Amino acid sequence: MRIGILALQGAFAEHVEMLGALGTRAELVRSCAQLEGLDGLVLPGGESTSMRRLAGQSGLDVALRDFGASRPVWGVCAGLILLAARVEGEAPFLGLMDMGVARNAYGRQQESFVSGLSVDGLTDSRPYPGVFIRAPRVLETGPCVKVLARRGDAPVALRQGHLMATAFHPELTGDSRVHACFLDLCADRMRRGLAG
Repeated sequence: MRIGILALQGAFAEHVEMLGALGTRAELVRSCAQLEGLDGLVLPGGESTSMRRLAGQSGLDVALRDFGASRPVWGVCAGLILLAARVEGEAPFLGLMDMGVARNAYGRQQESFVSGLSVDGLTDSRPYPGVFIRAPRVLETGPCVKVLARRGDAPVALRQGHLMATAFHPELTGDSRVHACFLDLCADRMRRGLAG
């Protein structure tokens, strides 16, 4: 299985390490050509505005939208914003996931926190250590979006078909269960593709 990580800006190195610990070699993506043949893609945390600008300059924005239309993509924090169909105060970027979001809704960097979460679909029921850093808040979701975890009344982990999004940063924990969940999603998509 070939998993790419968008490496224009942000916390991509940590995802490489986490996927490596699960036996999957991640490939850094900085151009349209590097999307070819990938079975899944991670949009990491970082600065969504910087990622939008850099992707737009290279034409990677169109390629990312085409990729996510049929292949698994996981948006983490800023990546969740990139996936969203509606973003408060700005035009959406990829617009692939039927949700509305507000940027930096959980406060500034110094207000970061860790919260124990119950996440559907993980290998066991232990609380997951959700690391929230300038995290976006999901304001509303469409009918095809499944909420996998909430913090209070706000969705913080979601899935829509072959798309996944987390408002928190699994790559900053020692817990690989959310990464394993994404790999399962990619493997399932591969099986369906081979069968169909």
